[in-house]
Formats: sequence, structure tokens, C-alpha cells
Amino acid sequence: MGARKRESAEKRKAIKKQTAIAKLNDVPTSPRKMRLVADIIRGQEVNHALDILKYSKKEASNRLGKLVRSAVANWEAKNEDNRKELENGNVYVQTIMVDEGRTLKRIHTAPQGRAARIRKRSNHVTVILGVKNQPVKEEE
Repeated sequence: MGARKRESAEKRKAIKKQTAIAKLNDVPTSPRKMRLVADIIRGQEVNHALDILKYSKKEASNRLGKLVRSAVANWEAKNEDNRKELENGNVYVQTIMVDEGRTLKRIHTAPQGRAARIRKRSNHVTVILGVKNQPVKEEE
């Protein structure tokens, strides 16, 4: 039983080494607007995703581009010996999640002496990069 646990721990450690995570908290953009941009780059190869974000007109694309570059730097720090994987296009945006952050409630004047609520939304973004599994060719 102990050997099996050690084996599964080794597998988890190898999988964790292949992935890199970057988080961005309390972004002052509504989650809905951020998800529009996040959906475009989900599953894309990293260099292609950065190109998409560079030429996107959305304001959220600037922040997401910076976050993806941070995740790439984290991946490079973990995998110094496998940098060619990044150049070959094997590193891709495995997961990108946009969660709702805190909502700031503000008051806005309305007609006839009334007050109206303004909700200033924010979000949390998490990017996980992974490596595409390449079939290993056996040498004969």
C-alpha cells in the first residue's frame, strides 16, 4: 500500500511540474467582460494566445496578456531544461477561469431626489498552462 501511495505521489509531482499557474485578483472589470476575452484564448497555444490578445481591442486583453506572460515565466522557472517545448508550440492555455470578485456598492443620484445603486464589479482570473502530450517514438 505504501509503494502505491509513493507512486501516485510521484505521478502528481510530475504532472505539477508540467503545469504553471498565475493568478490575478481584484481586477476592476466585470467578470462578464473578462470572460469574453478569456473564452477566445482558452485551449490555444501560448504564443498564438499572446498574439490574439495583442491585437484585441478589448480593455481586458491587456491585463490577460500580462497574466499569460507571467504564467509563461512561471513555467520557464519550473522547466529550465525543457525550454524548447515553448518554442515548439507544445505549451498551451490548459485552463483559464474568471471568478467574481468583490462588488463595490456606490450611490448615484437619480431624478426626483432619489438615489440609485451602482455596482462596481471586480473579478479574479486564474491561468493554468500545460504541455501537450506528444507521442513518444520508440527507436529500433
